[in-house]
Amino acid sequence: MEIIRDLNHIPFTQSAVAIGKFDGVHRGHRKILRAVTSEKERGLSAVVFSFDPSPGVFFGAVEPGELLTGEEKRQMLQEAGVDYLVEFPFNRESAAIPASVFLKDILCDKLHMRFIAAGPDVSFGDRGAGNAELLAECAATYGYRLSVIGKEMRQGRVISSTAIRQLLRQARLPEVNDMLGYRYSVTGEVVHGAHLGTGFDMPTLNLLPPEEKLLPPKGVYYSDTVIDGVRYHSISNIGVKPTVTGDRVMGVETYVYDFAQDIYGRSVTVELLEFERPEQRFASVDALKEQLARDKKLGADFFRQNRIPGTKESI
Repeated sequence: MEIIRDLNHIPFTQSAVAIGKFDGVHRGHRKILRAVTSEKERGLSAVVFSFDPSPGVFFGAVEPGELLTGEEKRQMLQEAGVDYLVEFPFNRESAAIPASVFLKDILCDKLHMRFIAAGPDVSFGDRGAGNAELLAECAATYGYRLSVIGKEMRQGRVISSTAIRQLLRQARLPEVNDMLGYRYSVTGEVVHGAHLGTGFDMPTLNLLPPEEKLLPPKGVYYSDTVIDGVRYHSISNIGVKPTVTGDRVMGVETYVYDFAQDIYGRSVTVELLEFERPEQRFASVDALKEQLARDKKLGADFFRQNRIPGTKESI
């Protein structure tokens, strides 16, 4: 997949387009992406048009934190079959482009759009005036086809990035993962921690997620950890960690069952499955040690009772 930031240098002559932030690339997003990528059979390039940063972030309309980092989103869009991702700079000037001008000059003239898939709530142009109705009105004039894709539902609820963020902030991971269609995860480099777990017979991997990554509430979670393409059962604590600079940042500390290799400096992915308990303070080191032992046992019971595929599952 090629990233495009300069619309004056477009390497394709006909395109099928989807517009949106695509944070999470959830089940609803993938429904739209399938409509776009299916147009490749007609000789159209599959294009996703997004703003960088998103309008919500730029205007402060949404809380900080993304379901996917930029790198994660690019990877998922590529895996979905997208040929080109347009990351169009969003600022006060681009925000003021009238919807009709955005449609004609950018989508039709520059991106050579011949097909567009959009949700019923698609929005573009100044003050979000561009919508599905405008796209339908102008289709014949500009020579493109339009497919309005209905919202995807899960257990009676509309799937959206906003709904998923709300569930994540409530630590409702099974519902988050069901709406996403995959396991919510955190990827990062393994760094040195305080090494307390080693003394408790629970050596852990410490990750410092990218700043933009949205994390669930502080606490302990049942998880799976992917190391070198192999999935291991694990339990993870999400909480504030000190760094070498003295700053305190949110980190993910994970005990991996049946794993004892030194992998400092390597990248791993922690998939969050279910909330166990909130973060808490302990009156003594012994009390902490006892709780960690309980967490370790509860995790083993969780994986056995839920019959989640076994440790060392290749993926």
